[in-house]
Amino acid sequence: MSERVRKPEWLKISIGANERYAETKRIVESHCLHTICSSGRCPNMGECWGKGTATFMIGGNICTRSCKFCNTASGKPLPLDTDEPTHVAESVALMKLSHAVVTSVDRDDLPDLGASHWAHTIREIKRLNPETTVEVLIPDFQGRKELVAQVIEAQPEIISHNMETVSRISPLVRSAAKYETSLEVLRQIAESGTTTKSGIMVGLGETPEEVEELMDDLRQVGCQILTIGQYLQPTHRHYPVAEYVTPEQFALYKEKGLEKGFSQVESAPLVRSSYHADKSVRFIQKKR
Repeated sequence: MSERVRKPEWLKISIGANERYAETKRIVESHCLHTICSSGRCPNMGECWGKGTATFMIGGNICTRSCKFCNTASGKPLPLDTDEPTHVAESVALMKLSHAVVTSVDRDDLPDLGASHWAHTIREIKRLNPETTVEVLIPDFQGRKELVAQVIEAQPEIISHNMETVSRISPLVRSAAKYETSLEVLRQIAESGTTTKSGIMVGLGETPEEVEELMDDLRQVGCQILTIGQYLQPTHRHYPVAEYVTPEQFALYKEKGLEKGFSQVESAPLVRSSYHADKSVRFIQKKR
């Protein structure tokens, strides 16, 4: 067995908590909501919840897929909660969010893979929070264009779909999603005129050249915003960390991404898809 890679100092964080953290936690729990913050064991939960921000996870907390990097429980999900879209929208209002971020588990068990539930949630947020911009991080919907179109038609300001990793490693860590399918989902989003975003993890054994190839692939389909963060192994059962990428290399990735034409690149060890997502609002405002 290979020796486990030791976590460097720059990845050690202090959780901390304050009144805003406690209030965010209360709102999430009282509305019976799920968040990727806690489900995904996000290292930034203390910081984000302390600022009153959270990434809502709809469709329940059990995923029909079992990717080797993800801490979300997998198995047979419960039926959809029909009140969830309204509960999420009410929570956005209580938190006074100017920018709401929503993601979901994969629901391959449903005839429409959860697309109508997604559209309902977006519309409810906009109905109760007309001044709030909405960012969604969607699954691939098995590449079914009519389902992706349902999300687009609900008119969130940003639609994100994560590539997760480079082409070579994708089949090793993603249980069902395919690299080319993800690119086509992003192409459809970009062609609709919606601001398009994707995210990847590094430290899975990829090379800088492969990361640059992925950037080129994303730019070719029209992706405008990219996030790059360090993969952290949730438990010993998950895919092992191959290396801890240095902050200097992350800075180089950001520089290279901007050179390639991305409008915004967030690249640092603790960056996650929705971390500092409110920065993307500046990009939206520039487009208007």
